Amino acid sequence: MAKKNKYYVVWAGNTPGIYESWNDCQLQIKGYPNAKYKAFKTLAEAEAAYDGSYVDYFEKKGKKTPATISPEAMKEIVWDSISVDAACSGNPGVMEYQGVDTKNKAQIFYQKFELGTNNIGEFLALVHALAMFKNAGKDTPIYTDSRTAMAWVRNRKVKTQLKRTAKTAKLYELIARAETWLQNNTYNNKILKWNTEEWGEIPADFGRK
Repeated sequence: MAKKNKYYVVWAGNTPGIYESWNDCQLQIKGYPNAKYKAFKTLAEAEAAYDGSYVDYFEKKGKKTPATISPEAMKEIVWDSISVDAACSGNPGVMEYQGVDTKNKAQIFYQKFELGTNNIGEFLALVHALAMFKNAGKDTPIYTDSRTAMAWVRNRKVKTQLKRTAKTAKLYELIARAETWLQNNTYNNKILKWNTEEWGEIPADFGRK
């Protein structure tokens, strides 16, 4: 009986993406610190997982993020910053993103879309913040908990499996606009990775887990 193929999702690796063989997957995770990857039985499952967050597939039972931030973390965090995050009801599903003041969690911007994915929301939130600060002439640091969104911004290109439909047309317009902005603009803002394991949920988290 022929062995069924598996699809390998690499969220964090040399080149994040979906791979059809274990050998190809290994090339992306070998030598990469804390690589995040998982095998799926169908392409549809892999696509949905890739457009989501690895946290949804690797949550450890009984392990909770810190309720309070330790004194050590208080010193590590750059408080004069903005934090961004996204939430998605289903994947894909109704998607929203926001940017908040890292220190007091005051909402700075918010957007909601009929259909999208978490990764797209995280990406758009980052570019929203970058463009906002560019217009204001500020180099305020930006925190995100999404390595995928950071990679998309760094590469100035979104890699998503979300289908183009009437419901996603507006979202794809914004993605194209964001990619164009990144290709035609420079910025001095540092994009920082929020350390969820040590610091708890990012201040912009929607609290719906």
